[in-house]
Amino acid sequence: MDQKELVLSACSQSDQHTHPPEDTLDPISGEADENVERGNWSSKTDYLLSMIGCAVGLGNVWRFPYLAYRNGGGTFLIPYVITLVLVGMPMFFLDSSLGQFASLGPVPVWKAVPTLQGVGITMVLFGAICEVYYSCILAYSLYYLFASFQSPLPWADCFSWWGADETCSRTPKDPLCNFTLDGGSFEIVNTTWLQANNETCLNGSEISVPHQGPSEQYWDKVVLRRSSSMDETGEIVWYLALCLLLAWLMVGAALSKGIKSSGKVVYFTATFPYVVLTILLIRGVTLEGASKGIEFYIGSQSNFSRLADAEVWKDAATQIFYSLALGSGSLITLSSYNKFHNNCYRDSIVVCIVNCATSVFAGFVIFSILGHMAHVQDKPVSEVAQSETNITILLDQFPKFLRSKRLYLTIGVCLLFYFLGLVYVTQAGIFWINFIDYFCAGWILITTGLLELIGLSWIYERKKSNTWAEVIKFQGRSRTNRFIKDIEMMIGERTWLFWLWWRACWFFITPCVLTIILIWSLATIAPPTYGSIEYPVWAIALGWCLIIFCMMWIPIVTVVRVVQAEGSTLWQKLSSACASAPDWGPYLEKHRGERYSRRPDYTGIPNQQFLTLPEMKF
Repeated sequence: MDQKELVLSACSQSDQHTHPPEDTLDPISGEADENVERGNWSSKTDYLLSMIGCAVGLGNVWRFPYLAYRNGGGTFLIPYVITLVLVGMPMFFLDSSLGQFASLGPVPVWKAVPTLQGVGITMVLFGAICEVYYSCILAYSLYYLFASFQSPLPWADCFSWWGADETCSRTPKDPLCNFTLDGGSFEIVNTTWLQANNETCLNGSEISVPHQGPSEQYWDKVVLRRSSSMDETGEIVWYLALCLLLAWLMVGAALSKGIKSSGKVVYFTATFPYVVLTILLIRGVTLEGASKGIEFYIGSQSNFSRLADAEVWKDAATQIFYSLALGSGSLITLSSYNKFHNNCYRDSIVVCIVNCATSVFAGFVIFSILGHMAHVQDKPVSEVAQSETNITILLDQFPKFLRSKRLYLTIGVCLLFYFLGLVYVTQAGIFWINFIDYFCAGWILITTGLLELIGLSWIYERKKSNTWAEVIKFQGRSRTNRFIKDIEMMIGERTWLFWLWWRACWFFITPCVLTIILIWSLATIAPPTYGSIEYPVWAIALGWCLIIFCMMWIPIVTVVRVVQAEGSTLWQKLSSACASAPDWGPYLEKHRGERYSRRPDYTGIPNQQFLTLPEMKF
C-alpha cells in the first residue's frame, strides 16, 4: 500500500476529523497533493490540456463548421465572436473560479447559494444525456477510422458492393424535360437530345432527377442504415454498437484512476487533433475549387441577412456553451482538482482563445473541402451538404463508500451509459441524435448559465438579511464583491480597473445577453427536422418533457429549501435559504483564513455533501 492509500485508509477510520490530510506526494508525478482526499492534478500541463481537451473537441471540428454552414457561412463568425467575448469568457472564468475555490463538483458547490442547488442537479442530468449521445458521435468516428483502411475508400465512388443505387453519382445528373412534340404529344427527353435537336426546355417543364453523392449515400445506406423516420426504430446496427462499446472502453480506461490517468491521456487526445487538422487543411486548400468554400466561409458569399434571424444568435450562444463546456458542470469539476492558488484567470483566457482559434481553423479545413465538392458537383457551396463529471458527483456525494471503489464505479457508469446509448445506434439513431441536440443543447445550457450568473452575482451573500432595511443597505454594494474577494484569495489582489469588465459582465451584460437570446429563440421557435423529414408529434412532446425533467429540480429544490428554512416571515425564510452553508468556503482549513473561519458551534465534517433526501437541512 503506497503513502496515499495509507493516508486514505487512516481517514476512513475517523469520522470526526476537523479537516482532510494535506500535502501528500502524488505517486505518479512525485509532486505534493494539497488535497489528498480528492487529489490534485499531477501538473499544470495536465490541467491545461484537460481543459483544452474538454473545450476543444468535436464541438469545434464537427459542430462549429456545421453551424457556420447552416447559418450563412462567415456571417456566423460575427455572433460567435460577440457571444464569446460577452458570454463565453466571463462564464468560463466564473465556472473555473467557483470549482477551484471550493474544490467541489457542480452539485455540492452550490453550498454557496443553497436555493440554487437544483441548478447543479440540472447540470449533472444534462451532462449525462450529452455524454451518452456524444459517445455515439465518437462511435461514428471510429467506424470511419476502420473503414478508411480500405483501398479505394468505399465512399469515394458509387460501388455496387455496398448497395449504391441508380440515384448515386459523383456528379449531378442532368434534368429531364417534359418536351411537347409537334403533334401535341409529350415525351420525356434528356439534355443531350435537346442540344442535338437545337431545342430548349420551357420553364416549368424541367424534371429534376434524384441525386445523392457517394459519401452521402454511403452515410445513409451503410453507416446508419437509416430508416425513413423516427417512428421506425429498426434494429441495432451491430458494427456501430461495437464501435460504441470501444468508445466507452477507452473512456473507462482513461478514467480508471481519475485525473491521474485522464491527465496523461490528454497529452495525446488534446494535441493529436491539431496534427490531423493541419494535414487536412494542407490537403484541402490544394484541391480544385477550395477557394469557393473559403470564400463562402469568410468572403463575399456569406449571407449577412441571417444576422436578423434569432436562430443564428441562439446557435452562436449554444455553440459557445457547447464547445467551452459552460453550464454543464464539466469546468467546475475539472477546476475543482486544482491547487488553491492556481491562476485560474490566466488559464481561462488561454483556453477561450485556443477554443475560438480552433473553431475558426477547423472551419477553413471543412469549407475548403466543401468548396472542392461544390466544384465537382457544379453546385453552390450552400447546396453541397445536407463521464468524469458524473463520477466526481458520486464521489462527492458518498466519499467514504465510493472513493475506495473508483474503478468499480467507473466501470458501472460506463456500462450504464453504453446500454443507454444503444438507442443511438439503431436504424433511427441519427434522428435521436438530432433530436437530443435540438432540445437539450440549447435552452437548458443557456438557462443554467443564466441562473448561475444570477446566483453568484445577485444572491451570493455570507450573512442573512432579516429585514428589508438590511436588504436596501446591502444593495449599496455590488453582490459580486464577495465572489471577487473569493477569487482574490486564490490569485491575489487586483485593481478595481481589472475587475471593472468582469463585474459588469457577471452582474449585467452577460445575463442580459443570455436573457435576450433565450426569449428571442423561444419566440421564434420552429419544429425540429432532419433534412426534409419532420419529427412526429409524440417526439416533439417527448423533447419538451425531457427539458422539463432536467429543469424541474431547480424550482423543486428552491421550494424545499425555503419551506425548511428558519424564519417566521417569507422574506426571512428566503434570506435564510439563500445564505451560504456553514461550512461553505475553501476545502482545506489552511486556505479558509478569517473570512471563512468556522463558527464556534459548528461540528460537522468539512465540506460534506449537504444534499440529503428527504431531509435537506444543514
